[in-house]
Amino acid sequence: MWKYIGLFIVCFYACGNGTTASETKTLTQTTENKDSNEDKNRKSVKAPEDGFDIMSKGPAKIVIQLTDTYTGPVRLVSPYGDQNVEIDNYTVTSGNKIIFEKEEGYPQGMYFFVFPDNKFIQAFLGDDQQFEMTCSIANSMTDMIVKGSEENTLFYATLRFEADHRAKVAPVNAMLQGADKSSGKYKANEALRDKIIAERTSYLDNLYEKHPNTLFAKFKKAGQNPTLREDVAEDDKVYYYRKDFWESVDFSDKRLMRTPVIRNKLNRYITDLTGQNPDSIKSSVDLLMDRVLDYPVYYQFLANWVVFKYEPTKSTLMDSEAVFVHMIQNYFTYDRAFWNDSTEVYGLQLRAHEMAQSLVGLQGPDITSYGSDGKDKTLYDLTADYLVVYLFNPDCEHCKIESPQLVKMWNETSRKEFDVYAIALDTDDTQWKNYISSMNMKWTNVHDPTNKTIYGKYFVNITPEIYVLNKERTIIGKNLKVSQIKEIIDRDKAKG
Repeated sequence: MWKYIGLFIVCFYACGNGTTASETKTLTQTTENKDSNEDKNRKSVKAPEDGFDIMSKGPAKIVIQLTDTYTGPVRLVSPYGDQNVEIDNYTVTSGNKIIFEKEEGYPQGMYFFVFPDNKFIQAFLGDDQQFEMTCSIANSMTDMIVKGSEENTLFYATLRFEADHRAKVAPVNAMLQGADKSSGKYKANEALRDKIIAERTSYLDNLYEKHPNTLFAKFKKAGQNPTLREDVAEDDKVYYYRKDFWESVDFSDKRLMRTPVIRNKLNRYITDLTGQNPDSIKSSVDLLMDRVLDYPVYYQFLANWVVFKYEPTKSTLMDSEAVFVHMIQNYFTYDRAFWNDSTEVYGLQLRAHEMAQSLVGLQGPDITSYGSDGKDKTLYDLTADYLVVYLFNPDCEHCKIESPQLVKMWNETSRKEFDVYAIALDTDDTQWKNYISSMNMKWTNVHDPTNKTIYGKYFVNITPEIYVLNKERTIIGKNLKVSQIKEIIDRDKAKG
């Protein structure tokens, strides 16, 4: 049985293509939405017929001769998507020799030979998995000798080249920091830096050209950043940088899923290069998902990664439901979510439909439900400029904290500016009435034991759930604490 384990991986994911820290900051802070969903391709995504892995072309026999003394366990671990999976294990008893053999070979990908205390030796397993490595555990990068493996010969040669490159460029960059850009010394150091960077570019281009089908070359190429375009308007540079971000990835090669490069690149693309608001996230996701419609292994991983990241009960993003709804309605459909059965898809679609009625930017649904006097109370009958829809449960511990704060705010604010429509959930009339009395909640309170009057109106993940509606009764805030209500209202007022 494969085991999922925690492993801190120092992954060989080089991004040194000349993008500076200041450029990255600018890219992160800018929001651009040039893509719409009006013409989304409704193409079906079919499950891969040959599984998720590409296997070796023959039996595996990997021998590692250690130059330092060691006896004990060694685990063979491979990344897969967001997990690190233990594939095999071996116990060194004598001779400082590690031998991993498997008649059918191992799935092609990056591997770690993991020792106690998370010390490890890295290797790439490609088509040919019969080779030898000689090294120490402590200094495998510098003293590694490889016999019989093109993948690992290239890997360790490039590791050493990159270490040498960093040693050359670091002091030059240090001299450029804060220097007078008009001085001759600055220009000389700038030219030297450009020369060192050009040497690295030439080295990598040679790697890609001479070894195009090796897993290592594809992995290394996939990890590079795109060049910031100079042939487009300044306002469009962020958009094209994101658009070009995946150009170097060969999605037809499933082996990259068994390396850290996809998950690392995805995290940077979504978290760092995309503004953390629903519209920007949806735009970036659509650009990426359109690329992988023909590559089901990547389609499944990327779709699930985004959904898990912005799952409403876990995400702190304002209106993460908007991202969740977009993902489910576009990518977890019956014709695309091949890994889910129809019942699972139905459940996801139903949940997304319920969430979709109360997203930020939409008209807040009107509600008519039953007040404590038994009479109908209608949300839109309230005339204040801003309305708070407060959904709570009397037994909820967080509600017991937030409710008094909301009462205090309501008492201190003009009814013309701000009013509350409070909906009790999952309770009975006696408990509800006792609660609103003990909390001194004198605003509009409603409770419907059948849920018929409130179902499908305002989605609740956890209580208390707070929505804010403006003068036009548009939802301008949700998933809030009471302390955030005034900020949301002030921000809306500032828009004029």
